[in-house]
Amino acid sequence: MIDAPKNEHFIISTLISLTFISSVCSMTTTGTASSAPRSSAYHVFLSFRGQDTRRTFVDHLYTALANAGFRTFRDDYGMERGESIKLELHRAIEESRVSIVVFSRNYSSSSWCLDELVMILGKRRREDSGHVVLPVFYDVDPSEVRKKTGDYAEALARHEERFEGEANEWKEKLKGWKEALEEAANLTGMVLQNQADGHESKFIQKIVKVVEDKLRRTILNVSPHPIGLHSRAKHIHLWLQDEGSDIGIVAICGMGGIGKTTIAKSVYNLNFSNFEGSSFLADIREVSGQQNGLIRLQRQLLLDIVKGRKEKINSIDEGIARIKEAVGSKRVLIILDDVDKREQLHAILGMLDWLAMGSKIIITTRHERLLKTHECCKVYRVELLDHDESLELFSWHAFGQNQPSDDYLVDSKKAVSYCRGLPLAIKTLGSSLFGKSIDVWKSQLQKLKEIPDNEILEKLKLSYDSLQDDHDKDLFLDIACFFVGMDKDSTITILDGCNYYTLVGIENLIDRNLLTVDMHNKLVMHQLIQELGREIVRQESPKVLGERRRLWNHKDSFHVLREKTGTKKITSLVLDMHFLKEEKSVGNSFGHLKESSSKKCKRRHFEIFSGLFKGSANKNSNEEVLEVDAFAGMSNLQLLQISDVQLCGSYKNFPKGLRWLYWSHCPLQSTPNDFPFDKLVALQMPYSSLKNVFNGAKCPIVLKILDLSHSHNLSATPDFSMLPNLERLLLENCTGLVKINESIGLLQRLVFLNLRNCQKLKKLPKTICGLKSLATLDISGCINIEELPTELGNMDSLTVILADGTEVNQYSITLEVKAWNFFVLTWPLSVRRVPKILWVSFPQSLAYLSIANCNLFDDTFPREFGNLSSLQILNLSMNPICGLPSCVKDLRSLRVLWLESCPSLRSLKLRENIKILYAVDCKSLKKITFRSVHRISSVTYSGCRSLFEIEGLFKSVPLERVDAERINNLGLCDFEAMDKPPVRLLRGRSTKMRTVRHLTSCSIFSVDPPLFTHNYQ
Repeated sequence: MIDAPKNEHFIISTLISLTFISSVCSMTTTGTASSAPRSSAYHVFLSFRGQDTRRTFVDHLYTALANAGFRTFRDDYGMERGESIKLELHRAIEESRVSIVVFSRNYSSSSWCLDELVMILGKRRREDSGHVVLPVFYDVDPSEVRKKTGDYAEALARHEERFEGEANEWKEKLKGWKEALEEAANLTGMVLQNQADGHESKFIQKIVKVVEDKLRRTILNVSPHPIGLHSRAKHIHLWLQDEGSDIGIVAICGMGGIGKTTIAKSVYNLNFSNFEGSSFLADIREVSGQQNGLIRLQRQLLLDIVKGRKEKINSIDEGIARIKEAVGSKRVLIILDDVDKREQLHAILGMLDWLAMGSKIIITTRHERLLKTHECCKVYRVELLDHDESLELFSWHAFGQNQPSDDYLVDSKKAVSYCRGLPLAIKTLGSSLFGKSIDVWKSQLQKLKEIPDNEILEKLKLSYDSLQDDHDKDLFLDIACFFVGMDKDSTITILDGCNYYTLVGIENLIDRNLLTVDMHNKLVMHQLIQELGREIVRQESPKVLGERRRLWNHKDSFHVLREKTGTKKITSLVLDMHFLKEEKSVGNSFGHLKESSSKKCKRRHFEIFSGLFKGSANKNSNEEVLEVDAFAGMSNLQLLQISDVQLCGSYKNFPKGLRWLYWSHCPLQSTPNDFPFDKLVALQMPYSSLKNVFNGAKCPIVLKILDLSHSHNLSATPDFSMLPNLERLLLENCTGLVKINESIGLLQRLVFLNLRNCQKLKKLPKTICGLKSLATLDISGCINIEELPTELGNMDSLTVILADGTEVNQYSITLEVKAWNFFVLTWPLSVRRVPKILWVSFPQSLAYLSIANCNLFDDTFPREFGNLSSLQILNLSMNPICGLPSCVKDLRSLRVLWLESCPSLRSLKLRENIKILYAVDCKSLKKITFRSVHRISSVTYSGCRSLFEIEGLFKSVPLERVDAERINNLGLCDFEAMDKPPVRLLRGRSTKMRTVRHLTSCSIFSVDPPLFTHNYQ
């Protein structure tokens, strides 16, 4: 069965992602590391032709630079005797911050000068170097250098004659010289005849002034091992190089320690010299909190912009006025580092309207919402390092090399996994382990299971400290301890019941990069941020467990319950006995970093509280039993999450204020009659042994969530008449369920109903059509449903129906108002009953419909399908259709189309409204055609063995049809003699024999479509 997205939030997230793809330039996550800039032994490197200018112009220029205090290298004064000249020249260029290239008449006649020029430009091209190249044209016109005419043409011709008959490497050298001359001549330079009326002394003074201006602005120190920096900074770098007239702001956002400031420093070093003025204001959050901090920042900005003139400022308003005057006529680059309050922006961004055209502002912040009021602001969210980047960065700090030592490889990978791609953590942990023995490594990694690294947490804690009130701080702690991985809407429902203002609180946490929400509406938190929250809780009472408000550690919770030391301070508790036993069996291994993915999932399933537990409800009689009285002292307990726990005793003294009970693998066969359900907002008991629910017990009137999924002994639902506030009902994989109580029609607030894989269920009650709020209905895998209610098509609230693998046996349903008739000829793809002609109706309000594996053929596909005018996401996977029916093509609102494992699908013709196509393992698919290929955002087509063309992307044809010149360029001159041998193709996990083909659209040769997923951006 296709595992399609299961909730309505996938619709929203998918459509938002479509908008994001087309309008936002996202940061990439892969790339090669740039080498770190070396310390500068020289301010200036002089490149010149000795016989032209050594004793005249260059000698005067060298003296002027030296008198101005600049350490300057020239080959007759900067070189020690006996050293290899070429190596020394290369070292001098690498250790200089500015290179002045003096182009004179005979410059290009010297291979030595040309080699220098290639080395100089090579350093400039490295984006981490910040190297400045200043061409000076002395008695030569720049066009002569650029176009290689006159003396330069003659000199190059002599070089060419000299290389005649030499190896290809000499020809490549000549080509490199020509390209270097053209590149240098295109740089902004200084021409003697155009400046100072040809007076050399004045010209030299101007050169010195330019050097002073470029070197006065300090090159900022960047991390010596900038792994992944280039790929994350390149978009901002390209934006800064755009010399358009627009004024722009870029905000670099991300969690603490992710590298925002490093990226800002890097792009500043590379680009400040291209602006008339620049300023990097560091640590704004810290400085502004000091006395007159904002005024000091304003003074620093003015000092940078007006080139060293100190300005007296007595107030913030006066500073704004001075800044306005200073930047109004200059194209400036300003970087504001670590901004966390609006007043900090106001003191400087008040100038936005009066900045000169082409000025740029970059802001680094953990607080993304600060910038949402500025329409011209672009947001770049920094990505975490991937595994390979993390391991390389860790190795530099732990070993001083780019990879781990063999003996430390396994533990290095564990340490990297712990850091989860956060550069701050990787550097800190790597440095702390540098030079330590393997035993110390293992001990340190084991300690991290219980006590996180304080140096890392202190830096991450800045985001927590910036939360505006105790409400948001408490909400963060509850989410970090209990709700990571849970559905956002369910979390809001539960925590609203605990007197939180959860929605606005979650938004504040997201705004400060402490929390995110994934495409499936799950709450996601970086592991180290989660550990921060848990460590804050632990520090409330490090020794006395019962004095903490939240018990999130299974071992601590078990101790408190076994010893009955709980107090009224405890408001929430989690205990997974299965997790606890597994933790004991692990011994001294590094907990959740074990390499077995299956065991990893089992260990983490409770930690992330997804509710998707494996196994059955049968209990082992040897398990330890806890007494219910252990909870008696916890009178303020509101949140309780337990798994594999057996309790004995009366619930009479159980905490009365409980809002959320999550009890996985509950061994009880019925809910206790004396359990205090009064204030319960959410009851989640997956994998339980329950047969009866609320029979004879007082019903929870305020209950909003009821989850009995995977309870195989449950044959009938409870009476819903006493649950008027129920909003979400989950009965997934209740394989024994045969009846849903008719009272379900009374649940006027129910928005989500999950009946997936209830295989004994034969029909839905007709009263279900009276649910005015129901938005999502999941009946996938309900293979024995014989009847759907006739009024289902009139449910305007329904936006999502998931019906994968269903076999509906309903006769003579014809609706003409707001529904369409669904005609299906079922086909026994698996062992099933005899095919029947059926009718099913769905409402026009649907935005997401999944009918995978429903035996749809081309000639039986419902032609009235086109009436679904609101449909945006459609899953037709595992159906034996040969092509896309016209009624589907005509769905103007459709944006996402899933067609996985459609064995008969041969061709696809799609309109311009489709943005995402997922066609995987369609073995017969040969061609995909888009009406407008430029409007598609993403195409995935792995496993389509017969695919030879995606119009606008590639077309595969036999190589013998390609012209001879292209074959020769490929190096297959004797192709005809090869008798068209097949090529063994290694692709993914399969090995196949193919004939060599030519991909005409991509202008490359290949043996198969070159991409599995293609993003059109």
